[in-house]
Amino acid sequence: MISNKINYNIQNSSMIRAMFEEGEKLKKLYGNDKVYDFSLGNPDPEPPAEVKAALREFANSEELKMHAYMNNAGYPETRDIIAQKINQETGLKLTLDNIVMTVGAGGALNVVLKTLLNPGEEVIVFSPYFVEYNSYIDNHGGKIKIIDTDHSTFLPDTELLEKNITANTKAVLINTPNNPTGVVYSREILNSIANVLEKKSKEFGHTIYIISDEPYRKLTYDVEVPNILTIYRNAIMIDCFSKSLSLPGERMGYIATNPDAEDIDTLMGGLIYCNRILGFVNAPALFQKIIAKTINSSVDINIYKERRDLLYNSLISFGYECVKPDGAFYLFPKALIADDVEFKNRALKYNLLIVPGSGFGGPGYFRLAYCCSLETIKNSLPAFEALAKEFK
Repeated sequence: MISNKINYNIQNSSMIRAMFEEGEKLKKLYGNDKVYDFSLGNPDPEPPAEVKAALREFANSEELKMHAYMNNAGYPETRDIIAQKINQETGLKLTLDNIVMTVGAGGALNVVLKTLLNPGEEVIVFSPYFVEYNSYIDNHGGKIKIIDTDHSTFLPDTELLEKNITANTKAVLINTPNNPTGVVYSREILNSIANVLEKKSKEFGHTIYIISDEPYRKLTYDVEVPNILTIYRNAIMIDCFSKSLSLPGERMGYIATNPDAEDIDTLMGGLIYCNRILGFVNAPALFQKIIAKTINSSVDINIYKERRDLLYNSLISFGYECVKPDGAFYLFPKALIADDVEFKNRALKYNLLIVPGSGFGGPGYFRLAYCCSLETIKNSLPAFEALAKEFK
């Protein structure tokens, strides 16, 4: 018999995956073109041409030991290229010793939390938030502490943050651009969070970290995503190439730290050690080389902007309420009834696959991942309009 905790977690597993699986059943019944799947953040655009070209090049290479183990932090040349890219964008002075290559952003988060947390220490998150943060924090003996945001903006209230920090707080985990809302935290907000943590770190006599989860940082619409390493020296930035290069299945991410962080050598040693002992060992060798060669590549953000604008403007015209996202590829509209799970069930009558907001700590809302095809969005609009009419 499996462990009680895992058995419980399975029974309360991700609504995102549940809706994705429901969608697969409906597609078999009605056909792909008649099912409107907004459940999973699986990018529809193909990787850039230069990424595919680099894959062909390295796959055909005669270079020896290309698929062997390397330093647990990753290939030095890849880490150096990422560090220099950050320096060009920020004016910081990172070296390859400030970078750890990881198995995606999920792997990076688990490495960071394993490195930082003592049993029972708290990690603060702002709701709504990516649901797997619950399990990631629990994986390493921590306790999640959830602080709600202002639902007119989904931005953090730093006064509320200050009131919730205790001597047991180890880190604040932020996600910008945010999943599920698409909201981007401004430099002003990040400065305010940093000021609170500086104050509380001094008050309690230990470092309180910012862990910034940023897999969507390259998917923004005419706004800046400030680099957290320029704002708070005890910040740890997590990024990946799943969304910016449409490579979620390749699991390529990294951790970046500020060279001026407190006890930086010990921190980096812990991150590298945990990368090994959690079983990740190394980020995928082949794609480390591809990333190094295509570091300046990205999917065309206008693809997502066109989809965002069509879906957002259409929903507003149908009577839905929604904060317009500045990044990522999600909308987080308000459900037309208080029970977002029941609203999800009503949407299924129209073959609309949406994820209840309660799965993200945001009851009364629902998430739409508009990284599906433009054709799917266009075809879904009559269904969204018909669903809205049910509640008028």
